[in-house]
Amino acid sequence: MRTSQRNVWFLVVPRTGILNIAGPWEVLGHANDVLGREVYRLEAIGVGGSEARTRYGLLLGDLRPLPARCDRLPDIAIVAGMPVRDPSPSGDALVVWLRRHHTRIPTLVSICTGAFALGAAGILDGRRATTHWLHVEELRARFPAAQVIDEGIYVKDRGVWTSAGVTAGIDLALALVEEHHGHAVAMQVAKRMVLFLRRSGNQAQFSPALRRQEKAPAKLGDISTFVLDHIDESLPVERIAAGVGMSPRTLSRWCREHLDESPAELVRRLRVDEAKRLLEETSLPVKDITTRTGLGDASTLWRAFTQDLGVTPAEYRQRFAATEETPARQ
Repeated sequence: MRTSQRNVWFLVVPRTGILNIAGPWEVLGHANDVLGREVYRLEAIGVGGSEARTRYGLLLGDLRPLPARCDRLPDIAIVAGMPVRDPSPSGDALVVWLRRHHTRIPTLVSICTGAFALGAAGILDGRRATTHWLHVEELRARFPAAQVIDEGIYVKDRGVWTSAGVTAGIDLALALVEEHHGHAVAMQVAKRMVLFLRRSGNQAQFSPALRRQEKAPAKLGDISTFVLDHIDESLPVERIAAGVGMSPRTLSRWCREHLDESPAELVRRLRVDEAKRLLEETSLPVKDITTRTGLGDASTLWRAFTQDLGVTPAEYRQRFAATEETPARQ
């Protein structure tokens, strides 16, 4: 059965972040390609005129001016991020326009600080919403009638979607595609965009891996190299410590202090990372991958993937292996 086309307006104000527009735009454009027809008709609407200079200087042109009178409104309106502490006339005009027309738009989306426009228009009152972690407290303070949360990268509440900062808009747009056209199509779009893992909305804005990378000291390289060189072998703390010139107690203390994990947890994480690489890049059977990574057996690998990533090893390989499948058209 053919799915009707959805008209999508990206509402662009000056000094927005380019990824607030380009990320979701690419997702919806790739969805058109995957399905072989224009299920999303994309238009860039300039709130401040036919051009808009982004936050870091890139000039967007050929924008359709925001219509004052709207006989035709979009099915989806996406409000790109906007300056928060230095409001502009364009931002004020956008708020007025949203306040006037939002009840006639089935789906409203904000990317990053675009949530402030929705909040000022009263759209977030009584709804759960989020924004970039830098501005969560300010959004909460400005719009106390909204239920501002900070434990997710995007939130949907009764036709209004809000996302955290920058790349979270990509995850939100993928969720829209999945809602409209199914899981398989969303996964094909994610693969086309070479996304490592499509994130669900309830993931934290800061992943544990990012936190580790942020504070990773130089010594970690020596430890990781030793573990990876012996990844298919038994790696008790005593052996790792001897391999990197530390005592077992010092190694354990160092891992807790710098990585917030034990040596055993570090080894497990590196084993899972290697298993992911082998699933992506090789056609090795799962049994061989568990042997090469020292994970023991297939059930251990299955538990590690479902606990850490929310998918089984087979599902992970299906989504992120080098070969690409073409889904049935809807």
